[in-house]
Amino acid sequence: MISFAERVKGVVFGTAYGDAMGAVVEKLTYGDIKDKYGRIETTDTRWWKADFAERDRLSRMRGHGIVTDDTLMTLALMNVYMTEQRHLDAYDMANEFVKEIAFRPRYIPEFGKEALILDRLFYPEKHIFNRHVLANCEPREGGYGNMVNCGAAMYIAPVGVVNACNPKGAYDEAILFATGHQISYGLEAAGVMACCVAKAFEPDVTVEDIVDTGLRYAKDGTKRAIHDLYEAAASMKDRKDDRDAVVSRFHEVIGKYSPMGDDVNRGIGKLGIPTNHYTPSRLFSIEELPLALAYMVLHDGDLTEAVKDGVSSGRDTDSIGVMIGAILGAKHGVTAIPAEDIERLETVNQQNLEINSIRFAEAASDIIKQDLNAHELRQQQIRLMK
Repeated sequence: MISFAERVKGVVFGTAYGDAMGAVVEKLTYGDIKDKYGRIETTDTRWWKADFAERDRLSRMRGHGIVTDDTLMTLALMNVYMTEQRHLDAYDMANEFVKEIAFRPRYIPEFGKEALILDRLFYPEKHIFNRHVLANCEPREGGYGNMVNCGAAMYIAPVGVVNACNPKGAYDEAILFATGHQISYGLEAAGVMACCVAKAFEPDVTVEDIVDTGLRYAKDGTKRAIHDLYEAAASMKDRKDDRDAVVSRFHEVIGKYSPMGDDVNRGIGKLGIPTNHYTPSRLFSIEELPLALAYMVLHDGDLTEAVKDGVSSGRDTDSIGVMIGAILGAKHGVTAIPAEDIERLETVNQQNLEINSIRFAEAASDIIKQDLNAHELRQQQIRLMK
């Protein structure tokens, strides 16, 4: 029997593990990764930009276990739960979460120094600060005008933890909270990601159960993308070692729902040219979550194998790794992650992942107990009315 605390550690360390594994190759194509690395096998891997970073004295560094904003924002959301000791909504995004990312310095591993998480964030995540602090918008409208991406889904796993074994509750709360950050299929992905994490806490749950739960709550393009990639993964299990064929098939399937392909960078040459990339749509889906679920199915829930293949498939690799690590970390607990990688993640990143996991597990347990007490009170009220 895996304890609740061990599963929570699995979510936290799984997030960091997938993040560090994918960070070294983020934005590379599958072909680039294959040529440079073959396959990413360990967190102790050199960043593909390391030579440029050292030569040009870039402001940040990755590789050898360093995590990105995916993990930092996950930890920030955990802190909000530990502060508030209750369920959250968009007003908490506009208040305590903004304080965590924009006003409370912490050690930023990529910088090698203390700074604000905001200083590290991509523009769609800086949108949180612009909307809630500068524009002082109605919190539920915070996501309006944002680029549609996986930015909310990548850090939403703590919502699944505080709703462990309650996927519907996780989906609803993730949508309520992430409305302050994202819209359209970016918001939808956050809800589905959270419900998959919540489902993964159930004893004896299978990967197929997790995907089925995601499909039960997913809407529009997100639902179709998950369904089609699930079928593709199930049909290719006997060919999972043929990574060329798997990646080709997976990218073919997701291409119907995410038109960017390998062209993930923004540059001056794209300005003024109409595109559907990252714009609201009922037909589209982010790539990261459907691909993460597909690699989980392909490898029958093996955390390390799913992460290795997932991050080696190219594009937004750190977020693909994060989603696999968080969901399967909840399913298997922290022991599914290699001990040497756990030690490296703790040492290199200086985020006190173990301590924060324990504290967050206690806070999540208290929130779940509040829910159970409220449910029991409601049952008493119903009995009184009969």
